[in-house]
Amino acid sequence: MRIYDITQELFSCHVYPGDLAPSFRRVSDMNEGKVCNITELEMNAHNGTHVDAPRHFVKDGIPIEALDLETLTGPCTVTCFDGGITREKLLPYRGTARLLAKGNCWLELDGAEALSELGIRLFGLENQSIAGDNPPTPVHVAALSRGIIAVEGLVLSEVPEGDYFLFAAPLKLAGSDGSPCRALLIEGIGEV
Repeated sequence: MRIYDITQELFSCHVYPGDLAPSFRRVSDMNEGKVCNITELEMNAHNGTHVDAPRHFVKDGIPIEALDLETLTGPCTVTCFDGGITREKLLPYRGTARLLAKGNCWLELDGAEALSELGIRLFGLENQSIAGDNPPTPVHVAALSRGIIAVEGLVLSEVPEGDYFLFAAPLKLAGSDGSPCRALLIEGIGEV
């Protein structure tokens, strides 16, 4: 069994243009004679490797704490894409519940609209947005309004294409539209 940590380090992570970069402040420091170390964080829920809940772009959408943990945990497929991912490019993955896209890629609108129809319930990629550098709203609305869970900001460069077991549970942030997660791929257990 091999475990791949496919999570960005938070304080050096990629940040979507215009978002607050994560930072921390040590509010109690043992180097200053305190009894323990305590760190205070400041960040956006969509920094680094994170999960988008439908509430991110759907007004009354499901918040992060109500997402189905079974969708965020289970067999998945990692595959390479280059450029825009269309419905046609997704057809070979019909019935793959969890699909992680490796490479410089993003979802095109027709690809986002097709995920649910094809049985893909979770879609993840290395980009900080499933829409890439394109306007984020249409692609996010198309996917999230159909109940798709998006995992963005993955680190897949060292992961060979293939089948794995995914663990990508977000923090339980009541009412939030997204959350950082520690995403892991486990090789050698589970079937896709």
